[in-house]
Amino acid sequence: MSGRLKLRRGVIVSSDPLTVEVDAERRAAWADTTLLGEMREGDEVVVNVEALDLGLGSGGFDVVHVNLTRGLNGGGGNGEHVMKLNYTSLQHPVEPVERSLDDPERGDAAGPGERAPVPPPPVLVVPLHGHLAPAAWAAAQAAPGLKVGYVQTGGGALPGSYCRDVAELRERRMLCGHITAAPSYGGELEALSVAGALDAAFQRLGWDAAIAGPGPGIIGSGTRLGHGGVAALDTAHAALALGMRTILSPRLSEADPRERHSGVSHHTLAVLDLLLGGVEVPVPAEAAPAEATAQLSEAAGGRHSLREAPVDLDGYAATGLPARTMGRDISEDRLFFAAALAAGRALGGA
Repeated sequence: MSGRLKLRRGVIVSSDPLTVEVDAERRAAWADTTLLGEMREGDEVVVNVEALDLGLGSGGFDVVHVNLTRGLNGGGGNGEHVMKLNYTSLQHPVEPVERSLDDPERGDAAGPGERAPVPPPPVLVVPLHGHLAPAAWAAAQAAPGLKVGYVQTGGGALPGSYCRDVAELRERRMLCGHITAAPSYGGELEALSVAGALDAAFQRLGWDAAIAGPGPGIIGSGTRLGHGGVAALDTAHAALALGMRTILSPRLSEADPRERHSGVSHHTLAVLDLLLGGVEVPVPAEAAPAEATAQLSEAAGGRHSLREAPVDLDGYAATGLPARTMGRDISEDRLFFAAALAAGRALGGA
């Protein structure tokens, strides 16, 4: 039956790195401890083995579904009555960040339905999680002290706790917060919609700017619209509808062997074509080939505005921040990172 969970019993043989023995085979695993609790050597667990059996790239490990030894007596909310992952075996209660905007007892300055002040706050919509770190770094370089937060959308990995790049950017103070918007979960704050997350970020949390896009492990079908990056369409529409300055980071590549992602990805072209309103599209100055710039210009037409932005590829490469995409490092696909750096500069106003 297509879609049926592939669950197997196993025993944890190492907690760091997490390794589970299933049918006498030792297998790499990951557990969302925010939902499932602590994992210890010797614990009996049930794991979902599908991804590792399929040999997936970023998801090539078993995922712990439940800890049978110590995970059956924990949990329980603190009075919340809203669920994420509802009607699945992993449903759990959350406190929506949107609720605080409508609760007069909390004393928030912004009232329900109020719009952000003029000038409108900027939102950078990224097509892949790999754009997050270079964009956040470039924004920090362009505008030191700018409070930039991350809204994690659908389209990639759902657990916020799996986003290692976010943890590093938070530690380096390049991100001021992390909201997971449904269907994502597990961030510092939870939102039931991307629109609600963006509204709360500016009206309640005091962010100056936001980067919004999928978690790691993008999903795709090889088609124009069946891809996690197309979540950018909904995210951009939410930002535009809220009256925010909306910037779209284009997915560019000079080394991707797949023709549909060479130059300008067909997913970026699809989003630009389907958008109901105009957005800004940063182009890396002197780094983008003329052919890619021409593709973006044709896709932008008279609706979207292209703007060149300077990039510092060598500076970013020296930071030690994530600099690999699809098995290629920054020296092998400079254009991919240049696009994200240009978008971050645009977000910072430079």
